[in-house]
Amino acid sequence: MPSPSIAQLAINTLRTLSIDAVQKANSGHPGAPMGFAPVAYALFRDQLRYDPTEPLWPNRDRFVLSNGHASMLLYSTLFLAGVRSVDKDGKVGAGPAVSLDDIKAFRQLGSRTPGHPEYGLTTGVEATTGPLGQGVANSVGMAIASRWLGTRYNRPGKTLFDFDVYAICGDGCLMEGISSEAASLAGHLQLANLCWIYDNNHISLDGKTALSFSEDAAARFASMGWAVTHVDDANDLGKLAGAFAFFKRTSDRPTLLIVDSHIGYGSPKKQDTSAAHGEPLGVEEVRAAKRNYGWPEDAQFLVPDGVLEDFAQGLGKRGRAAREAWQQLFLEYRRDHPDLAHEVDCMARRDLPQGWEAALSAFPPDAKGMATRESSGRVLEALGERIPWIVGGAADLSGSTRTAFKGEGPMEADHPAARNVYYGVREHAMGGVVNGLVLSGLRGYGATFFTFTDYMRTPIRLSALMEIPSLWVMTHDSIGLGEDGPTHQPVEQLAALRAVPHLLVFRPADANEVVECWRVILQNRHRPSLLVLSRQALPTYDRSQFGAAAGTARGAYVLAEAAGGLPQVLLLSTGSEVSMAVVARAQLAEGGIRARVVSMPCWQLFEEQDAAYRENVLPEAVTARVSMEAAAVLGWDRYVGPRGTILGMRSFGASAPIKDVQKHFGLTPEHIAEAARALVQGRR
Repeated sequence: MPSPSIAQLAINTLRTLSIDAVQKANSGHPGAPMGFAPVAYALFRDQLRYDPTEPLWPNRDRFVLSNGHASMLLYSTLFLAGVRSVDKDGKVGAGPAVSLDDIKAFRQLGSRTPGHPEYGLTTGVEATTGPLGQGVANSVGMAIASRWLGTRYNRPGKTLFDFDVYAICGDGCLMEGISSEAASLAGHLQLANLCWIYDNNHISLDGKTALSFSEDAAARFASMGWAVTHVDDANDLGKLAGAFAFFKRTSDRPTLLIVDSHIGYGSPKKQDTSAAHGEPLGVEEVRAAKRNYGWPEDAQFLVPDGVLEDFAQGLGKRGRAAREAWQQLFLEYRRDHPDLAHEVDCMARRDLPQGWEAALSAFPPDAKGMATRESSGRVLEALGERIPWIVGGAADLSGSTRTAFKGEGPMEADHPAARNVYYGVREHAMGGVVNGLVLSGLRGYGATFFTFTDYMRTPIRLSALMEIPSLWVMTHDSIGLGEDGPTHQPVEQLAALRAVPHLLVFRPADANEVVECWRVILQNRHRPSLLVLSRQALPTYDRSQFGAAAGTARGAYVLAEAAGGLPQVLLLSTGSEVSMAVVARAQLAEGGIRARVVSMPCWQLFEEQDAAYRENVLPEAVTARVSMEAAAVLGWDRYVGPRGTILGMRSFGASAPIKDVQKHFGLTPEHIAEAARALVQGRR
């Protein structure tokens, strides 16, 4: 361990950098960094297996700051640790991930020190954490991934993967329900490589946590199968070292380190300063805090001699030795196990194995067809045979969503390399865990009924913000559920999720559109995708008579052309309602009306096509347009235009057999045909 003097100097540097950055920005939270700086120091300087010069080294330990409002603690630590920047192509640069100028630009436009940590923007940030509890759920996914990777790829004498995962969390994280869901799953899986460090400071934004929070966290976690230890003073480096040693000795369960801290000054004996949590300290309080640390009161962004060197002697030296040993090991591994080494390379680059597309075979025409959840399950099964690192499951709905790999058992504590993750009824944690899997190199997915995306909106949104290829498989897509009724019939979810930037929302119309959706999804390295699938059977179209399903990749395409020339009316739809538009087209043709059917499985991809393609699919000259979708009508006006008709849901659904529900809400081929006739004949 370093001498007490240099250790205290480094800790106070973390504190004062955080204080000065928040004060200069006049925005942010200095309290948590002040109180928990000793913990960050003890973890990074003496425990973490991490090489600052190679921040993406595959077997590095992961650190997640779940209470992201304490971001300055992480930024200050990354700066003092000398972490190098890495570009979007994974190339390590000569410059720092966080410079002193970046710290001075905290929360400013274009800086690498935003208000909450953002993955992909700041090297060293392993996950985007803002909404409380998300980071600890991500850490569970990372710990699962470490065990999965180790079980699949480690060989006697050649341990490629055994990284540990640490997460700092606060009272807010533990109050949020996602943390309980995630902790329950981690305890069930006995993730001994997972350590949560709980900043027990008794303060939240409203004041003392006693206003709303009085549970025994230690008892709660113990009941979920966690090992629990307690450090009564965050400033005691010896006790912190003992707590981390306790974690590393624990081999059969995850560990919760409860660390008592004080949010104002970092000492349990100092008077509480609640303002330190929710806002800058102010000039006089900054001076008082620095005086308490024995710091020059007027100094700003001071980094004393020896602090950078202290981190280099601890974290830097230890991490470099571990990384170099790993790289030498991997050279030998590549020689002895070239096929497995190739898989590791593919995961690191988010590439796919050669020949993976052979799994994507076309479905034969079938008037009766199958539910798109069924065809998607078959595609997933075939892909799993060629892409071993597709790992995921459902929130207690594996059978209903068709997302379990047949012939493989469930992931369990003694079977960590299984690919079927049984998340239980934990949709919110499932979302955070999936993101953790993907951040660790796996192609993770999570599945449930579409209406329950309401329980997992935040991790879906964060997957888009992080630009990672998480996959969300959603079934039971519409009022077509019938008897289950309005609680289970998604109405507003499509519109809401289409509004999420960077998220690709797919609603395929038949089995072959499903195939093409999967083709697009797996080739995306930096975009999450959400598949919306039907429970009811849909016809599989004869593509010799209809447009090629490959048009799915462009977001929208002409499925059925108008017979006899330029269409008089366009029938636009997605998913299960496309088959109704096809029937309506035939009905209109009997009356001499030329109708074109356009399938629009992914609006986002269609918007990204060039103007010529969009005009070819939706010619501006054809203003008579009818859309039908068994969901909220919001957004369809951009495609239907002022003269068109939008058929959809303007209320919640109802409980009744599917045909009765569709007829009641006017979602039938006859309603499409009637609306089209009215437009063509000028009767609207």
